[in-house]
Amino acid sequence: MPTPDFVLSLREKIGHELLWLPGITGVVLNGERQVLLVRRTDNGRWTLVTGMLEPGEEPAAGTLREIQEETGVTAEIEHMIHVGSHGPITFPNGDACTFLNVGFRCRYVSGEARVNDDESTDVGWFALGDLPELSERHLMLLDLALKADGVPAFER
Repeated sequence: MPTPDFVLSLREKIGHELLWLPGITGVVLNGERQVLLVRRTDNGRWTLVTGMLEPGEEPAAGTLREIQEETGVTAEIEHMIHVGSHGPITFPNGDACTFLNVGFRCRYVSGEARVNDDESTDVGWFALGDLPELSERHLMLLDLALKADGVPAFER
């Protein structure tokens, strides 16, 4: 799904000014201890599955929606792993955002991983020892997911 309508409406009023938005990250692991990654259309980088929540949408439900929309994979939430601020980020079109991000460890349930929308150019499962280059933040979230004990990490 491209930029949500509520963000486009705000952008009409404020242009590229900084927005504070609710975001999610899903770390999806399968039975072979592989992680699901997407290659973003906007910058070509490999990432965990990320997205924005719609107004009123619950973070866990939004995470599962984003995973399915972007990859065709059905997953289930196992643990909340992280809550924190991420940004500011300036996107290629000039839009600036900071996200209050909620991260979840998810378990693969079904579906064939594939490019399922226009937000990514590639989707795949990667062995933990053979990952493409990931941002420091996404490596941290992957590490938290692998060590998840049901207590989310956050800045104190």
